[in-house]
Amino acid sequence: MTTTAGTLLGGRVQYAQPTAGYRTGLEPVLLAASVPAETGDLVLEAGTGAGAGLLCLAARVAGVAGLGLERDGELAALAAANFVANSFDRLAVQAGDLLSWQPSARFDHAFANPPWHASAGSTSPHAGRRTAKTAAPGLLATWVAVMATALRPRGTLSLILPAASLAEAMGALVASDIQEIIVFPLWPRAGTPAKLMILQGKKGSRGLSSVLPGLILHADAGFSAEADAVLRLGQALPLARRNRASQD
Repeated sequence: MTTTAGTLLGGRVQYAQPTAGYRTGLEPVLLAASVPAETGDLVLEAGTGAGAGLLCLAARVAGVAGLGLERDGELAALAAANFVANSFDRLAVQAGDLLSWQPSARFDHAFANPPWHASAGSTSPHAGRRTAKTAAPGLLATWVAVMATALRPRGTLSLILPAASLAEAMGALVASDIQEIIVFPLWPRAGTPAKLMILQGKKGSRGLSSVLPGLILHADAGFSAEADAVLRLGQALPLARRNRASQD
């Protein structure tokens, strides 16, 4: 595997990723900013890839411990190297398929950018990108169920998905006893429909679900000030602050 050296969070995180195939976008950075983790918490990222999500989380929350699960052995090795390069010694990666994984610990939080493209649609010619993005029917519900099993009571589960998946995702979360769900839309620009959303719920909670104002990603010439604070400065998104406060 050939790799490209780069950075995340405005240069705060060193990040190598594959030159070809699936390339990291905004999704893992935004998703990591949604996780309401605190120092000492144990966090699971399913489908960690080269580790971008956990890297961004560890850069924001000092002392967080994390496990990345990745079915592609080469990507898992690259994630491990990225953790070492950034001196995040409380992050680890395990090569394995989430669908057959047996957790050996209970996690405070879990998050994922799961495959979501319909398998009947057009697919990438690159095998790694197809695996990362293409979802067979029912795969999302299976991912949610396995991640929920790994959570402690009232632990949080966070997903980033296309807005068109809202009904399917809500059903999958509730079926796995993930409730008190927050819907956080990601608006490309002010006044335009959201293409992506973050969903976050708590295991075993009976609180009310809610829709937050969300985040406008782009302004006139680039990122909005609010998006820039997350993507370049490493700040938390509002749903992370809200859920963390509700657990205190």
